[in-house]
Amino acid sequence: MNDFSAEAMGLVIREHRQAQSPSMTQEELAEQAGYGKGGAVSISRIERGLVSPGEHRLAAIALALQLTPEQLTQEAKDRTRSLARQRGQRPVKLRDQVAETKRRHAEINEKAAQRSKITQEHGEAFNRVHDAVRDEFFLRFVELAKSISGAPEPERPSEEEIESTGETPTAIRIDAMSAGIASAIRGAAAGGAAGAAVGGVAAYGAFTAAALFGTASTGAAVSTLYGVAATNATLAILGGGTLAAGGAGMAGGVLLLTGMVAAPAAALAAAGFYVLKQRRNKKEEERLRTEVEAAEAALDQSQQGFDAMVDVLHRAPAIMEYVRVHGTHALEKWRVSLPPEPRDWESLGQERQERYKGFLTVAGCFLAVSVINVPALLTAKSDALREMDKAIDETLRYADRTIKSIV
Repeated sequence: MNDFSAEAMGLVIREHRQAQSPSMTQEELAEQAGYGKGGAVSISRIERGLVSPGEHRLAAIALALQLTPEQLTQEAKDRTRSLARQRGQRPVKLRDQVAETKRRHAEINEKAAQRSKITQEHGEAFNRVHDAVRDEFFLRFVELAKSISGAPEPERPSEEEIESTGETPTAIRIDAMSAGIASAIRGAAAGGAAGAAVGGVAAYGAFTAAALFGTASTGAAVSTLYGVAATNATLAILGGGTLAAGGAGMAGGVLLLTGMVAAPAAALAAAGFYVLKQRRNKKEEERLRTEVEAAEAALDQSQQGFDAMVDVLHRAPAIMEYVRVHGTHALEKWRVSLPPEPRDWESLGQERQERYKGFLTVAGCFLAVSVINVPALLTAKSDALREMDKAIDETLRYADRTIKSIV
């Protein structure tokens, strides 16, 4: 993972942006680096050390600044060491020590507050598009699919496929989810529990629960096919799509996420009394400084996980937005072309049958993106975070590529 701090990278990027001739604005850098609407806000947050750009974003920023990613990274590493040396030099006088500690305390609280704000914004954006896809694509497809009798269920992963890999490949995970959705549709058409669910959120929860917790041909729970880390996230999907209510596969709710990112600042609450005192003795100063340093370390240690979380909460809605725009359009065209009810599989013809299979795969991709366990990124250690980040990247890339190839 990164050997530089977000603060150091932000300082280096800002200096290179301002050193351009003529000086480049944050809006201009955002545009040249490929950021979308509101990109200047993202650049501002990077330069303030709140977020560190991921690999692809860093490459785009470096290109816009006429540098290589390696040059930016090396400068950020050097600046990180320089900042560490500066902070290791404590003022001699108690009065100056107090002033410095109060400044650092205020910076921690501000950074934690900004992390919570960023998480809230991304969570709300995820909620909006997730719920739209749930209602406009997923549930509409389910209702149409229920009206088709005799539809074949997708082939489930074999025991050999599962056992031949340590971590189940993304394609197999999504195939398993699509098969689970098809099984839930069949059960609903037959009057099962999923079919009895009333209302959009309840119906979605019932179908996804059946899809995720149903059994594969091997007898293993489908949820086990995509790793222990993701299994817990599937529980959260039962309530529907709202993160704030703890109901989406992104798991746990915005309140939980913001609480986790703000935790280091919360740890300083007990020492707040000393911050407010106009005068404090050496013992009190030492106590507060120790608290501040622990909180700073906690923020630094969680930065990579926070950056990974922000990256997921940025990329996942973009994938789902594609489904909302193009998937719902394709689904409506398919609906209009269907023969009147009652309809069976053979009456669809080959072209409409292929579209059904494609929509089932899109639904599986949507589900896979929805159940990524984002809070786990915030608490994972470095090695585990690296593996999780890689697996999530593969899921997002595969889902994006597959969805676009179908709709």
